[in-house]
Amino acid sequence: MEFGIVELSRLQFAMTAMYHFLFVPLTLGLSILVAIMETVYVMTNRPIWRQMTKFWGLLFGINFALGVATGITMEFQFGMNWSYFSHYVGDIFGAPLALEGLMAFFLEATFVGLFFFGWDKLSKVQHLVVAWLVAIGSNFSALWILIANGWMQNPVGAAFNPMTMRMEMTDFFAVLFNEVAQAKFVHTVSAGYVTAAVFVIGVSAWYLLRERHVELARRSITVAAAFGLASAFSVVLLGDESGYSATHSQKMKLAAMEGMWHTEPAPAPFNLIGIPDQEARETKYALQIPLVMGLIGTRSLTSEIPGIEDLVAQAETRIRSGLIAYDALMMVREDRDATDPAVMATFEQHSADLGFAFLLRKYVDDPRTATEEQIKAAADDTVPTVWPLFWAFRIMVALGFGFIGTMAYFFWRSSFRRMQYPTWALHMAVWMIPAPWIAAEMGWFVAEYGRQPWTVDGVLPTAMSVSALSMTEVGLTLAGFVLFYTVLFIIEMGLMLKYIRKGPFQDVAETDAWVQRHHDRLSGRRNADAIAQPAE
Repeated sequence: MEFGIVELSRLQFAMTAMYHFLFVPLTLGLSILVAIMETVYVMTNRPIWRQMTKFWGLLFGINFALGVATGITMEFQFGMNWSYFSHYVGDIFGAPLALEGLMAFFLEATFVGLFFFGWDKLSKVQHLVVAWLVAIGSNFSALWILIANGWMQNPVGAAFNPMTMRMEMTDFFAVLFNEVAQAKFVHTVSAGYVTAAVFVIGVSAWYLLRERHVELARRSITVAAAFGLASAFSVVLLGDESGYSATHSQKMKLAAMEGMWHTEPAPAPFNLIGIPDQEARETKYALQIPLVMGLIGTRSLTSEIPGIEDLVAQAETRIRSGLIAYDALMMVREDRDATDPAVMATFEQHSADLGFAFLLRKYVDDPRTATEEQIKAAADDTVPTVWPLFWAFRIMVALGFGFIGTMAYFFWRSSFRRMQYPTWALHMAVWMIPAPWIAAEMGWFVAEYGRQPWTVDGVLPTAMSVSALSMTEVGLTLAGFVLFYTVLFIIEMGLMLKYIRKGPFQDVAETDAWVQRHHDRLSGRRNADAIAQPAE
């Protein structure tokens, strides 16, 4: 494939977006875990829980600050690299982004300061409310961002205005309650909760291996394991919901994820593993599980899931319909208010397929002049490269089931084995820390790469969305972002490792005194039980 301005702009946005998402899941999950720990502190008045809240809250704060820095630069790219996209769909896409800033970011940023500096100025209950407002603000940020992204995947509640040549919102609540956006939101935040749980367990396991901060580490594992187990189950169940929504909103993405080249008789089997061959249009050496894909994708035994070949044929039909809409649109633009009502009616009849005609702009300036070969080539362009989607999805799913097993094991040891963990399990927990980030990045790769060649699915091709920039200009900004983000990554890792090695350093004397009293009480009970045992 020729590497041009579109591909370079995509590379830049992918780099910044995936780097930013290194911070997002930990922010989402740690905000909730910290609020839970402070809730236990307020309920029990035990200093160990306040120390836990401050320690994990400090790591949350470092991650939050750097996440904000990377997120802001990412959003600037909509105007810098994707100006036509911003112009074409800004009326819809801009609304949730604006609400994210007004309702979520300001809420989160305002109360983060109170969380860190209000310990001695607020009552326990007031500070607890602040902690939960920080957590709610973090999750609200994700909600509005994912509503915007969900609209790009499933553009509902909007229509093309031939007079302004832009998409315009027709139903805000359809955008808000878009099934893809809602499924993505719950799936993404659950993945963030798992990320934080794995992180807390891994760091706590590192402390236990070195016999440091034992009481804090054991209690942290207990909370994170329970929270993470529920979240890991949610990720799998809600991922199933995302697959179901893709069956009627993004059929090509679903077929590519499964390496399903031909429509299978219902219910379709699931390709557990295999080697997708784009040239031969088949998945070689496929190991199939009967019925599973049909049940996941349609929740029935009788509904078919269309394969890639059938979807390409449908795309070709929609391109031809889009050409009728494009021709009518050119007449509307020429005649404006004097447009023949019959022409407008023709446009309205075929307007849903206008975006497919735009796929031909890759080959010709005027889609109406496209040859049959170019129409077929444009239809073939609707197929993303299958093998990376196929394997990224399976890596994500395999890790998801691994998280369930890990959380279940630590929950069992915490609940029924008095928070005693074997050395091998602690080592495994430490080495597992990067795994949820890998799973999250694979998930976003599937979501975004699987949408290609569209910026807005079925509406605006990626090739039309870019700004009129030169390769040099985009290359220089890409190099600048790589340098800037590398510096931020070094700062992030340095600060996180510094404070993890340092450990909890606040409320040490009070917490140590409570721990000693707690151990004395437990020893007293055991001695009393030992004395009473012979009498029984």
